[in-house]
Amino acid sequence: MASARTPLYLTYALMLCGFTSMGSGRVALSLYALELGASASAVGVLVGSLYVFPLLISWPVGRYADRIGSRWLLLLAAICAGSAMLIPYFARALPALFFASTLLGVAFTFYNVLLPNVVGLLSSPEDRARNFSNASLMGSITMFAGPLLAGLAIDFAGHATAFLYLISLSVAAGTMLIAWGGTLPGGSRADGPSGGIRETLAAPGMLPILATSSLVQVGQDLFQFYIPVYGYRIGLSASAIGAIISMFAVASFVVRIFLPALVGRFGEERLLAVSFYIAALGLALVPFFEHPVVLALVSFLFGLGMGCGQPITTMLIFSRSGSGRTGEVLGLRQSVNNALRVSGPVVFGAVATAFGLPPVFWLSAAMMGSGGLLSKPPKAAR
Repeated sequence: MASARTPLYLTYALMLCGFTSMGSGRVALSLYALELGASASAVGVLVGSLYVFPLLISWPVGRYADRIGSRWLLLLAAICAGSAMLIPYFARALPALFFASTLLGVAFTFYNVLLPNVVGLLSSPEDRARNFSNASLMGSITMFAGPLLAGLAIDFAGHATAFLYLISLSVAAGTMLIAWGGTLPGGSRADGPSGGIRETLAAPGMLPILATSSLVQVGQDLFQFYIPVYGYRIGLSASAIGAIISMFAVASFVVRIFLPALVGRFGEERLLAVSFYIAALGLALVPFFEHPVVLALVSFLFGLGMGCGQPITTMLIFSRSGSGRTGEVLGLRQSVNNALRVSGPVVFGAVATAFGLPPVFWLSAAMMGSGGLLSKPPKAAR
């Protein structure tokens, strides 16, 4: 029984290493850019550059993985992430950070499309909810560990040298894939199913769930991007900033423990709507406080709201995908998500430069509120 679940455990371990690498790299790049004198709008462009390749290639990557499997694509992700961590150490200038961010985005594409798809492929219908819930717990751990590791590494070794510590995550992921990657599901090695994006979008219920999935992702990203900027502006240390962001992950972990019971009690759509409203409240409260402990509590509140969104939308999208097209549909989901992720930091960075940081948090809260309205189930369903 344990050996039969080895591929699933390997996938969870790859999530821990891969997503922790993404979270720590994103925070470390943002803080390093600020240390080099970048403005809020420049940091927004930097973060946006991380999502250029996820926007362009997520759908083709998912479609290709349906044909050949995920092992070697995930190994390529580990190599790209490790290379991205080396660049800021050897080239200590702002333009180099943009190149590192773009390369990190390539790794992010493969991890974010392939790993949830592998979880779904390894799950039978009766244990799919449990496995996706466990995967989301791994995501919560990485959201906690990534920012915290970045802050501690920067405070201990300095901005540039910190990246040498963070590269160990990619080395671990690559080693596991070389040793045990053969146990992961393979692909069909055929031409794959016919049809394009329009056919995929025509599936019943696909458009609304793609829209809410995008709002969940962009809300999390804006929070994790602007908390470092806000903390830097009010004079918090890198460790304090990392701890504040990590409290969001702690709350996500807590709420995901009870996710199966919450879904059974309230239903997916209603629970998703409530989670958006709680997240909106957390974002709206940020500009009113400067003490790190209070900000950590606000971050915890935001995490309680957003903790349900990602696993619920992933389960719904996977279950509504056609046979043999799960990687393609999850790739399309990431393309839609990253269309907002590329433009969001740039637009909100310009707002921060022009009007200050508080309007950014309030506009983000309004966006989360609109997600709650979109997620609310019809009256007949209620």
